Amino acid sequence: MRCYAGERIALFIDGSNLYAAARALGFDIDYKKLLDFFSTKGRLIRAFYYTALVEDQEYSPIRPLVDWLDYNGYTMVTKPTKEFTDATGRRKIKGNMDIELAVDLMEIAESIDHAILFSGDGDFRSLVEAVQRKGVRVTVVSTVQSQPPMVADELRRQADHFTDLSDLAQNISRSPQSSNKDEPDFSKAQSILFRDIDENLNLDETTDYVP
Repeated sequence: MRCYAGERIALFIDGSNLYAAARALGFDIDYKKLLDFFSTKGRLIRAFYYTALVEDQEYSPIRPLVDWLDYNGYTMVTKPTKEFTDATGRRKIKGNMDIELAVDLMEIAESIDHAILFSGDGDFRSLVEAVQRKGVRVTVVSTVQSQPPMVADELRRQADHFTDLSDLAQNISRSPQSSNKDEPDFSKAQSILFRDIDENLNLDETTDYVP
């Protein structure tokens, strides 16, 4: 991770993408450790976390996770998922947060020196190029250690620096010793939130999630 003393840093976390990458590598993210780790790398201005929420229930089991992040240093950006039926009659759930992330990064670009993007989504290549023209360095955090790799080649090429998530595992991974009774069950909450990625859950075969 190439960071310079005193530079202004902002984190942009594509929630479902980071969860998928960490799961592919076999560990859970400790979000307190993640924030503490990057706080030592410069002046951490903001840590944005993006996720869509299924709001068809009075109580969502992932709400404690969202609230915990909100109260512990993260700027939560959420919106309700949308359901639609495709041409084959399959019910799909859409929860794309790309626009929200892009708007926030463009707005804050003048106030930061270094953007750290936790996503491998190739759709962000043009966004990265745009903020680079404003003088912002961009680090992409994802992984090529999974099969298949989780980062798009065009995004990796565009970034000023690429950091494999596996290289950060010892600093940001969750362990039994790091558990706190006041924290929600992160692993369970995320597997529910991003259940489209969790292959161990028995989903209705007619339901898909469209990222």
